[in-house]
Amino acid sequence: MTKQDTHAPGDDGVARARTPEAQRALAEAAERRRQAAEAAGPAPSREVGGQAGPDPVRFGDWEKGGIASDF
Repeated sequence: MTKQDTHAPGDDGVARARTPEAQRALAEAAERRRQAAEAAGPAPSREVGGQAGPDPVRFGDWEKGGIASDF
């Protein structure tokens, strides 16, 4: 029995075999996650040298050098 065929031990410490339906459901879920990750494409790149702290567009004011200005 492979690690995928069992689940973590319960309170009694005994690992139990998964049913074929559970194994199929897990395989289908893994395939959906793989397809979703593939469709999403690469992760967006991070901004380099940008404003530190909260996003001023989201929070409504811009702080630079201790001086805050509202939009």
